[in-house]
Amino acid sequence: MNKIIIAIDGFSSTGKSTIAKQVAKELGYIYVDTGAMYRAVTYIAIQNDLCCATSFFDEKTKSFRCYETVDEEALLKVLKNSQLSFQYNEKLGFSEMFLDNQSIEKEIRGIEVANKVSMVAQLPQIRKYLVDLQRNMGKQKGIIMDGRDIGTIVFPNSELKIFMTASEQVRAQRRYDELIAKGEKITFDEVLKNVQQRDFLDTTRSQSPLRKAHDAIELDNTHTTIEQMVQQIVALARQKLQQTI
Repeated sequence: MNKIIIAIDGFSSTGKSTIAKQVAKELGYIYVDTGAMYRAVTYIAIQNDLCCATSFFDEKTKSFRCYETVDEEALLKVLKNSQLSFQYNEKLGFSEMFLDNQSIEKEIRGIEVANKVSMVAQLPQIRKYLVDLQRNMGKQKGIIMDGRDIGTIVFPNSELKIFMTASEQVRAQRRYDELIAKGEKITFDEVLKNVQQRDFLDTTRSQSPLRKAHDAIELDNTHTTIEQMVQQIVALARQKLQQTI
């Protein structure tokens, strides 16, 4: 059977994962959540106390400023000795992220991981390690993968590339509703700030910044439903499949 690779990139909280899961189900494809992989690595960094607060004196403001760094070498060493995998949960209807055969799906979706994941995701050695894993997953095609650099770095020759966008306010509201439903104690302003911070870090980092591939199809889902997005992408995929026969 003829198969293709579908790459979905875009900003945080645009529904990439939810949409990709449903598209994969419609087409009978394998879904890989690369965002969950970076979140898992961030969780590993937090659990191993590898995120460190650092301060410096800013001459312009004449005050000390604080920022966080990650011990990349130590994190890579721990990562290479860890086992990351996706395991399908029939009750939930999707694959969960596992670390050393333990589900960490709930842990990686919290605000602490969200606040640090963009910082971890820009580490060169970590990105290279995960990109190699992701490319191996796509060797047989018939795969749909979402993230920040799938169409530009991981699979630049993928047959169908989607770039998803939505307004900041809408994305923050979606994320806020999701966290509240999980019992998180957080304000909308905190979530909005996190969305804005992640956008800035994702688009300005030196390693594989978030950008639209020249041949990607941009889809804005600010005012559309998940189902509408799914059907639109499924139609585009079937069109591509016809072209590759």
